[in-house]
Amino acid sequence: MVHFVGAGPGAKDLITLRGKSLIEEADVIIYAGSLVNPELLDYAKENCEIHDSSKLNLDEVIELIKAAENEGKTTIRLHTGDPCLYGAIREQMDILDDLGISYDSTPGVSSFCGAAAALNMEYTLPGVSQSVIITRMEGKTPVPAKESIEALASHGATMVFFLSSFDTKGLSERLIKSGISPKTPCAIVYKATWPQEKSFICTLETLYETAVKNDIHKTALIIVGEAVSQNGYDKSKLYAPDFTTEFRTGTDKNANSKQ
Repeated sequence: MVHFVGAGPGAKDLITLRGKSLIEEADVIIYAGSLVNPELLDYAKENCEIHDSSKLNLDEVIELIKAAENEGKTTIRLHTGDPCLYGAIREQMDILDDLGISYDSTPGVSSFCGAAAALNMEYTLPGVSQSVIITRMEGKTPVPAKESIEALASHGATMVFFLSSFDTKGLSERLIKSGISPKTPCAIVYKATWPQEKSFICTLETLYETAVKNDIHKTALIIVGEAVSQNGYDKSKLYAPDFTTEFRTGTDKNANSKQ
């Protein structure tokens, strides 16, 4: 059996209880190299076989899994954050399907949640932004044309960029050219929840300067949108004294229970 496990955003204690339990029981762990906090491997049992997948190609990862299966061992494929986001797990699962090897998934706390925690930030502020776009710049992996930076920017939603800190200059220029104000608040969060965590608030026009000044060019999330400023929002109707919900009668008897 293979368990795909989300390692969480970085901090050792931010893995789920289920994920920790699976690591403790594993016979083989294949973890995503420097993207996963090595302290998580402290949870593994003494005789667990551990492999760093950053040094392996896909075929080599599969060979390790096949060898473990032939010996009746349990394998953990430990991915950063939540494996469903930029985890390259589908290609592994398709091969396991072809081989008749069973697997399941355990979710993890994504780094975009860790970044919000680092900033004490709420992404969805009433009256400011009620949507979050999770995306990336094209690099070695292309991005569909309909999901280009320019196309997504037109929505005006809060944008969280993974795998894009290598070109903050290009990102800033493209967003500004797409019509987003240069004064739009931005945040850069480096290694969210790790001991090395650093976060910086800037604007779209100072994004590149901020990244260069603080030597950030990888392992960082970039957040763009008015929500970064954490002001100018409307209070939630859910807790308004005059708002009636399924569980509480408000002072306005005519109010409905829609949020």
